Amino acid sequence: MAKPRSGAKKATPAAKKVKSTKPGVLKTASKSVAKAAAKLVTKATGSAKAEKKASAVKKKSEPAAAVKKAATQVKEVAVKAATKVKEIAKGKEAAPKGKESSAKGREAAARAEIVMPPQAEKPRPRATKLPPLAEPLNKRDMEQLLTAGAGRGVVGEGSLKGRLTVLDGLPCLVVVGRDKRELNFILQGPDQEVLPAYLDHKVSVSGLIKKTTNYGGTVDVRKFSAKKPEAEAPEPEPAEAEPRLRYLSPGEVSQVISAGMGAGMKGFAALRGNLEMTGEEFVLVVSNGGTRQQVSFILEGKGAKGLRKFLGQTLSVTGVVDKSSGWGGRIDVENVEPRPSELRPISREGLETVQVEGEQPGSIEVRLNHAFTVRLQEQPGFTWAIEPTAAKRVGLREANFEPSSDGGPATREFFFTPRNPGSSEVEFFLAKAFNPGQVERSFKLNVTVKP
Repeated sequence: MAKPRSGAKKATPAAKKVKSTKPGVLKTASKSVAKAAAKLVTKATGSAKAEKKASAVKKKSEPAAAVKKAATQVKEVAVKAATKVKEIAKGKEAAPKGKESSAKGREAAARAEIVMPPQAEKPRPRATKLPPLAEPLNKRDMEQLLTAGAGRGVVGEGSLKGRLTVLDGLPCLVVVGRDKRELNFILQGPDQEVLPAYLDHKVSVSGLIKKTTNYGGTVDVRKFSAKKPEAEAPEPEPAEAEPRLRYLSPGEVSQVISAGMGAGMKGFAALRGNLEMTGEEFVLVVSNGGTRQQVSFILEGKGAKGLRKFLGQTLSVTGVVDKSSGWGGRIDVENVEPRPSELRPISREGLETVQVEGEQPGSIEVRLNHAFTVRLQEQPGFTWAIEPTAAKRVGLREANFEPSSDGGPATREFFFTPRNPGSSEVEFFLAKAFNPGQVERSFKLNVTVKP
């Protein structure tokens, strides 16, 4: 009876072997279960035969009971093995589904990575507190601040105006500097989150300005105001482009100061001449003074103020010259500088001088290499002059403009030093300042030069 019991107990390792079998080897597990069951039946039958031979006294029912008991144990082991096989089979069927689902999950994740936008960057730290008040910027600091390529390190309280843009997510004020070059200032402070809403607006800010580079810096904004950009107006029809002003060449300047030449020329130039007045206007006589070929220009503009103290002196005038006729035009004055006279005045000491006052037609006698003068009263817009040939014949030396001290009309003095003996007629014309052909009146003076 002991051997069958030990045989029955040996069925347990077979079951353990079935439990430890991998899920993928189903056929091997079923075969091992069948072999274990066959071995148990064989051992039970052998033990029954051995008992019959060993002891004939025992009852025949005992081997049958042992066989029955062993069969029961084998049946239980077979049931447990079958249950385990079913569980393994279910796990195997579920495994492919899991693999398929995991593969599908990976594909969906890959698609999601392609479609999904990149992750947003972490918000940058922004200035939320304003620094204490600093020294205000003076005029020199502001000039350096608004000059591109200079002013690095300038710090102080001030205000700036410009156009608002957004640079790397931060509000930036684009300011037009002194030389029309743009400067960029990052705006920071508590209003930094609000300012980007005013993109492309005209913004005025005040606060602590720091020029950290030569081309920009930062502004800690204390106050700001924004103006909505104006609606774009329709483009006007292209007008005829005006010719750009340029500096006149030396050849063109010589044409400007020559009588009867250069009419219509315009440009920057520096002209030298004697300062006179006609009415309330200042006139610069540049050539042929006192003759009917005189070239003169009316001085106007801001630079023409305060010229009364230079009357009768030689000046160098720089500005925009516009020669409207062959005998002169206008100059928009930018700069005036006094200059020494190019012609030395002749000393009148020791000269016998014959003087003529006013418009007195008649005759005079003058000694050779001596002098005579004629003083005539002028009118606003008109000037006295003589013919160039007569001026050369009787030796015209000076035609001096003499303003009145009491505010009355000015006079002009003609100073002659005859060099050739004989008689000649000199005619004086009161003509338009810039149109010598338009004569108001004239008179003649006979001059006899004695040796």
